[in-house]
Amino acid sequence: MSITTLPLFRRAFFDSWRSTVAWAAGLAAATLLYLPLYPSIGGSAQMQDMIDALPAEMTKALNYDQIATGPGYTQATLFGLIGFLLMTIASVGWGAAAVGGDEESGQLELTLAHGVTRVQVVLERALSLFLRVVLLAALVFVLVRLLNDSAQLTIRPENLFGAAVLFAGLALLSGTAALCAGAVSGRQTYGLAAGAAVGVLGYVFNAVGRQSGDVEWLLNLSPYHWAYGNSPVANGADWAAAGWLWGISAGLVAAAAYAVNRRDVGT
Repeated sequence: MSITTLPLFRRAFFDSWRSTVAWAAGLAAATLLYLPLYPSIGGSAQMQDMIDALPAEMTKALNYDQIATGPGYTQATLFGLIGFLLMTIASVGWGAAAVGGDEESGQLELTLAHGVTRVQVVLERALSLFLRVVLLAALVFVLVRLLNDSAQLTIRPENLFGAAVLFAGLALLSGTAALCAGAVSGRQTYGLAAGAAVGVLGYVFNAVGRQSGDVEWLLNLSPYHWAYGNSPVANGADWAAAGWLWGISAGLVAAAAYAVNRRDVGT
């Protein structure tokens, strides 16, 4: 393979290794902090009494209604809350900077002057985003798998794998939304806003939609619910939902490439 293969991907991926390591450290810390606590608090009758004492609306909003089981605890605390937050922030930041950030700083014009195409810029930087998100999800998968026995989580490996695929797909959707908005507008700020909107609104729509049958229709608009409505850590992945998450992300990358290829690029 030539050393010039995927030069923009290699540059984007390796130049950001510090931030990748930092987010990996954050996810590892969250996993190692929360999951070992389960044997002392998660499966006890006292814990269930505490959950029952909370308002039902709160437990549903935070997905704490199944927290007394190992898979439910892992789903609610790691995949559905702190891990979701960390992965979304990382993915949105990377996606917004991939094209919109470079154009805003003037670096995109310099990159295009080196004989690469606009579509190539978008696709290779999207590939870098994809790989970083997958690596972070894989790290979480490995750590949860290693802690499964000692933390008494009783998570089936196939369910954990499916949850990790959805975990990555959900984060990637916010990241590619940020990439697309940044590519369309040429501004990193718009990318950050779009990516954050996908993540935040998805979470809010899920929280509100679970409160009442009158607003249950909001669940259909929530990528968060697409990924986690089936409680994949406990029940296995909804692979159709995974297909939608990854497929829409691919469509957003294609839209970003089309937009950059059709408009003027400048600061």
